[in-house]
Amino acid sequence: MRLLNRLLAVLTALVISLLAAAPAVWAVGIRDLPTAPVSQHLIDTAGLFSRATSAELERRLADLESDHVQARLLTVPRLDYGLELDALGQQALETWSAAEPSSGASLLVLIDAQTNTAAVVASPELLEQLPASLLRDTADSTMAVPLRLGTRYRQASLDALDRLGTVLQGGEDPGPPLEETAAPMVTNIPTREETANSNGFQWVIVLLVVGTIVPMLTWWVFSR
Repeated sequence: MRLLNRLLAVLTALVISLLAAAPAVWAVGIRDLPTAPVSQHLIDTAGLFSRATSAELERRLADLESDHVQARLLTVPRLDYGLELDALGQQALETWSAAEPSSGASLLVLIDAQTNTAAVVASPELLEQLPASLLRDTADSTMAVPLRLGTRYRQASLDALDRLGTVLQGGEDPGPPLEETAAPMVTNIPTREETANSNGFQWVIVLLVVGTIVPMLTWWVFSR
């Protein structure tokens, strides 16, 4: 009996410790990110992308090196309490720049899987080509639309890279994509205006009158 109580106590302590540690495991802060630039361009800590999509995004991010930009895409399952996504991005760029000063211009696209929000940040030397207003609109418009319409992480990422890549190559900012709208549902139920303009009420009155008078006349004729 004493051994059983001891086992229960150990199991209880283990469960409590796991529950206490769970938020720390899943919540991401600057301490959870690499302290220096990593070789891969996609850091999918939230596991949002399939293997094929990960390879596609890795290629697209690597292509920006031709514009002398070190671009990375970071996904997080959730953020530390009180931490903003763009603040995490700025902290990451500062940490990586301090660890490797010769890394050059850096661009970081971030996605928070818990809130389906995005942020785009860049190192100071890149802000002349990609102003802060463009980075903010890319996150709030270009990426927000597909994320809001159904967690389309791949589309949100590719749309952002297409827009930023166009500007980096000297093209005009194409702006955010047109926002999709749901097609109206087809229904056979008439609207209030259609009901008001119809002759349905008059037909109901006619049918009620006919249904009342005809049986009475029939009874009167056959009862004579």
